[in-house]
Amino acid sequence: MRGIYTLLILGCIILASSCRNDFDTTPNTGNLRFSKDTIFLDTVFTNIGSSTYNLKVYNDSDETINIPSVRLATGEDSDYRLNVDGVAGRTFENVEILANDSIFVFIEVTTDINDVGAGSLEFLNTEAIEFDSGPIQQKVELVTLIKDAVFLFADRDETTGMVETLNINGVETTLEGRFLTDDELTFTNEKPYVIYGYMAVGAPDGNTPKTLTIEPGARIHFHDDSGIIVGDNGTLDVNGALSTDPEALENEVIFEGDRLEPSFAETPGQWGTILLTDGSVNNEIDYATIKNATVGVLNESNTDTGSPNLTISNTQIYNASAAGLLNRFSTVEGSNVVINNCGQFALLVQLGGSYNFTHCTFANYWTQSFRNTPAVFLDNTLLAGETLFVGDLTSANFTNCIIFGNQGEELGFNRDEATLFNYNFTHTQIRFDDTFDNFGEDSLFDFDNPTLYTNIIRGGNPDFQDTLNNLLQVGEETAGNGQGLQSAANQFPLDIKGVNRTTAPDLGAYESIELPE
Repeated sequence: MRGIYTLLILGCIILASSCRNDFDTTPNTGNLRFSKDTIFLDTVFTNIGSSTYNLKVYNDSDETINIPSVRLATGEDSDYRLNVDGVAGRTFENVEILANDSIFVFIEVTTDINDVGAGSLEFLNTEAIEFDSGPIQQKVELVTLIKDAVFLFADRDETTGMVETLNINGVETTLEGRFLTDDELTFTNEKPYVIYGYMAVGAPDGNTPKTLTIEPGARIHFHDDSGIIVGDNGTLDVNGALSTDPEALENEVIFEGDRLEPSFAETPGQWGTILLTDGSVNNEIDYATIKNATVGVLNESNTDTGSPNLTISNTQIYNASAAGLLNRFSTVEGSNVVINNCGQFALLVQLGGSYNFTHCTFANYWTQSFRNTPAVFLDNTLLAGETLFVGDLTSANFTNCIIFGNQGEELGFNRDEATLFNYNFTHTQIRFDDTFDNFGEDSLFDFDNPTLYTNIIRGGNPDFQDTLNNLLQVGEETAGNGQGLQSAANQFPLDIKGVNRTTAPDLGAYESIELPE
């Protein structure tokens, strides 16, 4: 009897549920509500797919509705692609939305600019998603800016189809890439460049001098695990220029990732590095912005040419997931360099070398993960596996600089006493709190030793404009206001924005201004 009673209850439940009007649909009345009226898919390169964007479609009525058609206005020929409530396509029929419920529509686009705007450097590709037809039809507009570009890809083996790897300075690597040909050795500002893999500068035999010249206003974008390598007898000449508008970057050379969406604008670690190998010579970087790499510049150039192996000036390096500028046993001349927001080091020196940095700002306000490394670290060793290599730190001179960050101690050393370890900080602001007196007996941090430290500001307020957004302009409240060594300022009379500093120079790469509210 109890079993019969249970069956009766179940039968009533099934009967009741079959009478629910949730499963009955009513025709769409044109009263759909959308999360957006227009979807901007931002900017993408020709033939490169966009990110996936979403649209939410709401049914605010108390009835389940049926939409006879959801389609892209140009139908199956559209460059756009949809996924409507889990189903991919460009046209859909009888799309249902439950009462007081919603569905997701996902949108992507891939466009060949030669098909839609041949001869154009940019083309605005517009489209619309149409919901239903006739007088009750509703639309959501889609807008994407398509950019033309010069694409540089690694070669593939004609037989196996495998992507070829690089042989650099006689060493076979696992890095996918190739050497740039002679007609590719000048990057202009006519179109952006998009690099897949590592593009190498030099000749495969290493005997023929080659120079990659990058002209003012050029834009270089790197795909994941991509970069530039300068090999034996190769030279990198980044020849940017001061922009006419101090707030713009039109004449600077910019190196960044190939994702153009705003959400990727400040994302670290999107590409590899600019590698200057130990055989490269006379590298120069002037007026450049290098952002969102793993290591901004990995400098191993150490050929004895009697001049700096790297001269870097008026350059900003931001958002490197490991280090901004990493040098190994090299000779570097740096001025008006600004580095911030690096996962480990803003400036790292290994295996010694010879360095002069004047009017540079080395800051590190990294917040994306734990960091226990200082902004600036000098080391005359390098541990490779179980082998410790040691080199002479002939000199490391910092004049009229700022070394600061969001940690208590932003300067660090590692010295092998068997080799030279020479350094000097002059007229430089350094954050080194040593709150617990952990370094009081360490002679490397003897800030009263005039052979190591002269006219140092230890701590103080750098008065940076906005460190989280990589705005390292200093305000009038900076502790380094008017504290620079005049002779060094005369050597580099203009700050990174072209402002004259020959009278009462400030510390760092910027002359102080009244910061905007």
